Amino acid sequence: MLSFRTQAKSTPAKRKLLPASLRIRPQTLDGAYNSVEDVLLSQGTAEQGLSDREAKERLTTQGPNEVTAMGRVPLLWQFLKNFGNPFVGLLCVLSLVSFFLGNIQGAVLILVMVGISVLMRFIQEFRSNRTMAELRALVGTTVTVLRVSDRGESRRQEIPLREVVTGDIVILSAGDMVPGDVRMLSTRDLFVSQSVLTGEALPVEKFETYQAPSRRTRPLGREDPTEVSNLGLMGTDVVSGTGTAVVLATGDATLFGSLTKKAIAQRALTSFDRGINQISWLLIRAMLLMVPIVLLLNGFSKGDWGSSFLFALSVAVGLTPEMLPVVIAANLTRGAIAMSRNRVIVKRLSSIEDLGAMSVLCTDKTGTLTIDRIILERHLDVLGNEDDEVLEYAYLNSYFQSGLKNLLDAAILEHAELHETLRVSDSYRKVDEIPFDFGRRRMSVILEKQRQHHELICKGAVEEMLSICSFARLGGKSVPLTPQLVSQISEVRNEMNESGLRVLAVAYKEFGLEDVNYQYRIQDETALILAGFIAFLDPPKESTAEALTELRQRGVTVKILTGDNELVTRRICRWVDLEVDRVLSGSEVEAMDDLELRQAVVSISVFAKLSPLQKARVISALKMAGNTVGYLGDGINDAAALREADVGISVDTAVDVAKECADIVMLEKNLNTVVDVVMEGRRNSANIVKYVKMAASSNFGNVLTVLGASAFLGFLPILPLQLLVQNLLYDISQITIAFDPVDADEIARPRRWETQSIGRFMLFLGPISSLFDLATFGVLFWVFEANAVTKHPVFQTGWFVEGLLSQTLIVYMLRTRKIPFVQSCPGGPLLISTVIVMMVAVLLPVSFIGSAIGFVPLPSGYFFWLGGILSLYCLAVHVIKKWYLARFKSWI
Repeated sequence: MLSFRTQAKSTPAKRKLLPASLRIRPQTLDGAYNSVEDVLLSQGTAEQGLSDREAKERLTTQGPNEVTAMGRVPLLWQFLKNFGNPFVGLLCVLSLVSFFLGNIQGAVLILVMVGISVLMRFIQEFRSNRTMAELRALVGTTVTVLRVSDRGESRRQEIPLREVVTGDIVILSAGDMVPGDVRMLSTRDLFVSQSVLTGEALPVEKFETYQAPSRRTRPLGREDPTEVSNLGLMGTDVVSGTGTAVVLATGDATLFGSLTKKAIAQRALTSFDRGINQISWLLIRAMLLMVPIVLLLNGFSKGDWGSSFLFALSVAVGLTPEMLPVVIAANLTRGAIAMSRNRVIVKRLSSIEDLGAMSVLCTDKTGTLTIDRIILERHLDVLGNEDDEVLEYAYLNSYFQSGLKNLLDAAILEHAELHETLRVSDSYRKVDEIPFDFGRRRMSVILEKQRQHHELICKGAVEEMLSICSFARLGGKSVPLTPQLVSQISEVRNEMNESGLRVLAVAYKEFGLEDVNYQYRIQDETALILAGFIAFLDPPKESTAEALTELRQRGVTVKILTGDNELVTRRICRWVDLEVDRVLSGSEVEAMDDLELRQAVVSISVFAKLSPLQKARVISALKMAGNTVGYLGDGINDAAALREADVGISVDTAVDVAKECADIVMLEKNLNTVVDVVMEGRRNSANIVKYVKMAASSNFGNVLTVLGASAFLGFLPILPLQLLVQNLLYDISQITIAFDPVDADEIARPRRWETQSIGRFMLFLGPISSLFDLATFGVLFWVFEANAVTKHPVFQTGWFVEGLLSQTLIVYMLRTRKIPFVQSCPGGPLLISTVIVMMVAVLLPVSFIGSAIGFVPLPSGYFFWLGGILSLYCLAVHVIKKWYLARFKSWI
């Protein structure tokens, strides 16, 4: 599926017709300038739409409506791009150097390590991509098109976005994604957000006819396509209004398709990406520091610069965590599959890690704190008395509107008995509509009543409705809307708000036969007669209070960002035990500069009457204050906030634009599910950090040992090839760490990548292994007299076995802050892989493979000493672990 999180901005790089960042097919621009008849003819279609057979044939010819760079990637490219990993590239260079220095075995072994790393990462990514494709199919975006049946009947039909073809006639309304580059055929107050392409926050209006700009900056045919008034572009979304359009281009042929590579390149790194990069460079810097020292010490002390250089290269390989990409891919894939069992679909894998780091969750009120099922509780006149006529006006408005019907409309339309009472089909005919938008916060329909007059019926937010009303209906009569009456009306509204009811106002206006027209505009919403109120109840979920408490206990602060008013929001928050000291309104947010807002958002938990852009601005301020922010939303007004958040969360019932902007889609809108996915993200992050800390400290300890041995031994403590084998076996034992359970106290708080913590862990734990390596050297040197030239292979074999056993065994000590096996047991896969590698460590020296790379059988007495050294090592690590925890208050 497409992902529209990136906001690409145009640049002035020139090409023949248009700037390079705004490439668009000439045929598409021609479609903007030509007549509707010519456009339909050129596309081989009609206003009734394509036939099912023709659409199927075009889909076969054109392929799915997907952007290649964001859709399916060829398998060969998936495999080859894994060689672009910095660690893999480093190993390939080291292999070439070894080959030219004559160390053929070492070069081959390094390539084997590269091959294993690349192959395993490819397998993980292939499985991940396949899993993601299957999961995304569950939340696919659909498009409404006109299709002609075999009997010649034109009908509306919902089809997956990827099945849209050129020539399709699409129906657009609020919340829809524009499914391709399209030419408008008809529009009604159609406003489209193009921020995904232009970065501009404000929506632009689209028309059915081309309207030349008042100040033309470019010749006809060379215009910026985002400024062409009758073109809709793929990836943009409808904010308000309705329209029909013909599809001119799909997939890669669209403007969005031409921008994809540039947009992906410009995408900001997430906190997870930044953390991985920092760790990678930390290890690379350590390697660049240590390897020259090892080379110089061995070269000067032994005089064999060729062997010393090969040994230094082996140390470089030993410091390279080439399995890091594999471990990350395995963790993220396992996390995505685990989340799918909780009916959660992950669209962007790295968002799992962002979930683990999330410290603030922002959410809308409706459907999150509440049951997402609106009940129409009251229909009252302006003084608060029951009035059936108010409900009748509201029913007509909701029934005839063609835009996005929300939960409030659904609650009104449940009164289906009014359809017969009002004789809707016989007495009313729809003339026009003024769609909803977030600036006006209201919408109107214009009906012809019994062919006698036109009647404008408007419903919307109370404040905005009062601003356009001049009269009120009392006792069946229209009276002027005096300040005293407005005060009484406000009291009625406030009383209902304080009871937790959401209130809309309903007003109307009649046009006599001499005043009617068939093109009504916003300007006609004036001097209306206020009929009364309709009040809705959205009861809180029983599980909400418990989920909010659990999130707080887990270190996640919940903040409410809603377009509803303060009184209703306060009452709902009290129902779910969410403390509210102060509510910040949208107007207050608008009046603050960035610094003031950043300071305010830290302490305030509830924001009311926010516009879509104000929601995004609050999230941006929270991020600037140092938080990792998630946002849960499902409406058109949530799209900007979902894009701005570190991790966007939506639901399967959300409007198309919300699902496309989200990183994670839940099949059930439930805060308890959010708790589950947050904990899964923390588990994934913890296991990745486990691998990094264990690998970094182990490799650092090995390098310190090598430095000590290079300074005092007259021979290499281990051959280059043997060191490579040791590193390979250790990395293989760690692949299963993705399936290791994580202690509850390690995931009790949000997890953020801290390079400083990893570096500190490496510096404190690494030297401990070096001390026991040196103890092993002492045993081999003095007890078994392996310092003699003839016994150098015994020394090298002994350190190989001790080094691999200590590295692998210590995994059990480092994976938990608790006592291993007593208070915390490793997962089955990790236990099996580490035990197998330890068995290989003991048996390899007596095998023909071990003999081929320079190993010899060890004296049986050595294993007695080895058992004591390893036992003391584990005890020492446990003591250091207790001190480290007391000193730094953290472990993994």
